[in-house]
Amino acid sequence: MERIAHQPLHPSVITRLDPEYVEFHNMTLQYIVPPHTLTWNPAIRDEPVVPGGSPPLEVAKTQDFDLAHTKIRTFTPHGTVPDGGWPVFIFFHGGGWTLGNITSETSFATRMAVGAHCVVISVDYRLAPENPYPAAVEDAIDALDWVMQNGANSLGINTSRIAVGGSSSGGNLAAILCLKAAERNPPTPLVFQLLVVPVIDNTVTVDNSWASNQNSPWLSPDRMLWFRNNYLPNPKDLTKWDASPIFAPKELLEKVPEAWIGVAELDILKEEGVLYGEKLRELGVKVETVIYDGAPHPIMAMDGT
Repeated sequence: MERIAHQPLHPSVITRLDPEYVEFHNMTLQYIVPPHTLTWNPAIRDEPVVPGGSPPLEVAKTQDFDLAHTKIRTFTPHGTVPDGGWPVFIFFHGGGWTLGNITSETSFATRMAVGAHCVVISVDYRLAPENPYPAAVEDAIDALDWVMQNGANSLGINTSRIAVGGSSSGGNLAAILCLKAAERNPPTPLVFQLLVVPVIDNTVTVDNSWASNQNSPWLSPDRMLWFRNNYLPNPKDLTKWDASPIFAPKELLEKVPEAWIGVAELDILKEEGVLYGEKLRELGVKVETVIYDGAPHPIMAMDGT
């Protein structure tokens, strides 16, 4: 039986894409029915957000802890606890605030735990459309509060060495959490933010910054708008900075921690990620922005291909 290509590569981008991605897309990804074209059913979440991930690495301990509305999963690496306790990385998975779960990016979480020799905390934040904005932001704040209040006793964490990060919609939540931490009086100190292909501006469309990459694979404008509408059904929320961190006031932006921002050359979210880095840099924040040539949006989650 001949398979149907539901999302074939657009001819205009084939020669610009990394050849390994083209091969995998033509072999696997093009035959997957895009979720935004289906009638909504939570069972859609049973499929991988992005196929092609690598197996998780072995860690010393994996534990789950309950929050007010959800839970977190912690990954503790092998080895000796550093003086003062483990540094910690709070991580938010991608999936457009709609897809994904606490297991969907375990490969990345365990690689961070092993490679950075830190405790990684993956947050199983509530998802839209059942739980629209600001539920995911509230869960992000709850996760940080849990670390501050319980991290030292439960996991041996050094609460003066907290970093945050995430991919795509998770990068959005990580950036917002940095702003929320800076807003507090006194601020909750964070040391680093790692934003991978983050959603920074929920007002952009193909009429502006998405135009140059509107034919790129996987994260099409239609799919991104579906995610956005699930999470932010009220248009009045689009410009709130805890939905779109690009609109945060200067006095908060200049207080966020050092940032590493990774964007994909062939991703509709590239321009907003680059712009956010430039904005932070102009305000005195140390920022490294890396553009991955020939890469589309889902590169981080496809490390096993």
